[in-house]
Amino acid sequence: MSEAATPRPHRATKSSLSARLLVLTIFFVMVAEFLIYTPSISRYRKSYLEERIATAHLATLALEATPDNMVSRQLEMQLLFHAGAYAIILTKPNRKMLILSNHMPPKVDVTYDLRKGNFMMWIEDAFETLAQDKNRVMRVIGTSPKDPNVAVEVLLDETPMREAMYGYSARILQLSIVISLFTASLVYMSLQWLIVRPMRRITASMTAFREAPEDESRTIVPSRREDEIGVAQRELAAMQRDLRAALQQKTRLATLGAAVAKINHDLRNSLATAVLVSDRLADIDDPEVKQVTPRLYEAIDRAVTLCSQTLNYVADGVPKLRPSHFHLHELVAEVGAAMRETEGGGPTVGETEFTVVNGVDFELGVECDRQQLFRVLHNLASNARQAGAAMVRVSAHGTDGRIVIEVADDGPGLAPKARERLFQPFAGSARRGGTGLGLVIVRDIVRAHGGDVTLAESNESGTVFRLDLPARFADGERERDGR
Repeated sequence: MSEAATPRPHRATKSSLSARLLVLTIFFVMVAEFLIYTPSISRYRKSYLEERIATAHLATLALEATPDNMVSRQLEMQLLFHAGAYAIILTKPNRKMLILSNHMPPKVDVTYDLRKGNFMMWIEDAFETLAQDKNRVMRVIGTSPKDPNVAVEVLLDETPMREAMYGYSARILQLSIVISLFTASLVYMSLQWLIVRPMRRITASMTAFREAPEDESRTIVPSRREDEIGVAQRELAAMQRDLRAALQQKTRLATLGAAVAKINHDLRNSLATAVLVSDRLADIDDPEVKQVTPRLYEAIDRAVTLCSQTLNYVADGVPKLRPSHFHLHELVAEVGAAMRETEGGGPTVGETEFTVVNGVDFELGVECDRQQLFRVLHNLASNARQAGAAMVRVSAHGTDGRIVIEVADDGPGLAPKARERLFQPFAGSARRGGTGLGLVIVRDIVRAHGGDVTLAESNESGTVFRLDLPARFADGERERDGR
């Protein structure tokens, strides 16, 4: 296992999931509050001006109580002071009257007609008011709340309204902060309980498993949750169990490989001695000896084959490829010739000679390691013969830059147990005494070429293996092998 330590998130760090969720929640709530504040401040400003219109109209009622619609100068100034205006003008359908005014009203800087405008205009006017840093004299026109036919004009300062808007904004900001903190706290606690804590538990289990994958106590105990977190916990537990079993099997295989490598020399010497003795026995003119000698040869040959396959699997590792371009038809023909030459001119199954039918188009070319691909096809043909097949047919076709090769035999098919452990060394053999290394070697070679091998079909009519290879050898593969 790697000794490099993986950094673990702590609760106090700014990069932790909890801290990010808290900050994001506050940020999103503040954004929502701003979107609410924008029309709210424009409405507050419009209501403020409408109140000034209503107050100005109320101030003119004192004039209606006098016979000549006139009041003293002192009362006029008091009415203007309480209305917060420099002048008040009433406009009726047929005439325009100056009702109340200072001696010299100031120059008007901006005019607002509350009878006109739309939503966006009011928002723009509100933010324009907030952006001012000096006082402006406003001329505000609105409809009298007492008589829709009477328009009221008021001249007043903008600063009081802007200060009132600042106060309103401050109250909105304070409320927004309280709401955002309260909401963020609730969301934070909910996410902490539903997501963050289970994720920390999963992360801790993964880290502990990485440190000691063979320790059974470091397997996560999944909860009963039915959501995505519960599914992740159960899948992690299953993955840890499967990986631990695979590691244990790999350890046993590594131990076996080391042991076999140590006894290789002595075993080969013993087999060589047995071969010499068998040759001498063959020269003895004894019917009983001649009857036993072929079986002895066969037993020694099986022992040599078993030893060689095991040693090759342990020693080979990742196949080293030497790609070249060649015709696949010729290679299949060589495999058929090699199968005929095995065991002195033609192995038989019952009374039928084993044959390799070449169904590959002669013009079909491939670019890969010729020797390794020969090994692949020869292994598949040998497995078919040992399983009881009398014939193997090899066919191939190109599609979308790939070469698909199918190796089909007419054997009895694979047993269900053999299918489950098809590509497992020392476990996937379909016959008694087999190592199961043939298909493992086939898969390793095909994958080294950037392809894969699958069991396409297996029943009482026969078995079909499908090889999927790239039509051209990738440059990255050449670089990986140092070529």
